[in-house]
Amino acid sequence: MNKKDNFRIAIIGCGRISGHHLRSIQSVMGLQIVAVCDLIEQKAKAYAAEFNIKYFTNYRNMLETMPEIDIAVIATASGMHFEHAMEVMEVYKKSVIIEKPTFMRPEQLSIAYKKANELGLNIFPVFQNRYNKAVQRVKKALQNDELGDIRIMNVRLRWCRPQRYYDMSDWRGTYSHDGGALTNQGIHHVDLLRYLGGEVERVNAVMRTLGAKIEVEDAVVSTFTYDNGAIGSLEVTTAARPDDFEASLSIVGSKGLAQLGGIAVNKLEVFTPNPEDCISHSDDFSDLPDRGRVYGRGHNEMYSDISAFLFKDQSYPVNQNDCANTISLLHSFYRSDEVGSWVNVTVSSQSERLGRPNDQISNLYRLTKK
Repeated sequence: MNKKDNFRIAIIGCGRISGHHLRSIQSVMGLQIVAVCDLIEQKAKAYAAEFNIKYFTNYRNMLETMPEIDIAVIATASGMHFEHAMEVMEVYKKSVIIEKPTFMRPEQLSIAYKKANELGLNIFPVFQNRYNKAVQRVKKALQNDELGDIRIMNVRLRWCRPQRYYDMSDWRGTYSHDGGALTNQGIHHVDLLRYLGGEVERVNAVMRTLGAKIEVEDAVVSTFTYDNGAIGSLEVTTAARPDDFEASLSIVGSKGLAQLGGIAVNKLEVFTPNPEDCISHSDDFSDLPDRGRVYGRGHNEMYSDISAFLFKDQSYPVNQNDCANTISLLHSFYRSDEVGSWVNVTVSSQSERLGRPNDQISNLYRLTKK
């Protein structure tokens, strides 16, 4: 990108998380939100009125009539991220910010980054929970050897997603466009297993569908090992009732214990190196509007990092390999369930189910070709 005073951003997809993006963009100097787009006009129109920007129901019309747009946020159905991002880059030559889980399959990531590099564009994956104060304090503790060597990692996410949640949209609860509890709700915790603990070596997972009539899992229990010898466990479910209860991550180290909790790993609940840090490095998200209590404040920091990349040539903290390793780890859990045994975490251990093509659903979210 050429250096300039202001970078204009548009959002494609006006779901629940889009308002969070809009408010975050608005808070960062040098970034300007200029338009939103959604197939459902009332969704786009509502955000346009709130933020005094233009709205569209066709992203092609938006990008053609507003060539000044520099970056597009891809916040559409997960299974459409790759298709939409590729078109925005190839046809309209815009960089992209992509909501979780970035892409559904590892090879899609490789293709997208290759195209971005060819065109001189940028891809910014979203992993906002890395920015939580509690997460950053534990990250620093690990870097400074305050906790010693990691011995055990544990993730436990117990949320509620009833049938009406999956019935909201055709893409929800499908392997092609959504993934289950692990892909949609647990992806940030899967990412934190790597961000905090290093690379996972092997995974053994069992998945079940227990609380809703969907094709994907709403419950998964797994054990795993790190290449440094540490071991771990993971429990992720959206079959908890009647509400969201917990989203925690704990680390047993040779020198101490750290436990992150709250609704979105936003609270430092136990920190033996300095228990007083539990107060100063916890954050209450209850003041945030709509689903902000789940999304947290990390998007603000993420956009600050994007601004630093654009204006100060600072590296964006999530690069291609980093993102690829998280998606490969995600696939390994599914692959283990499919083969009924341990699997090594490699790019080749891809799930047969997660991200498989489904044009019937894709066509619901595609624009008619000109």
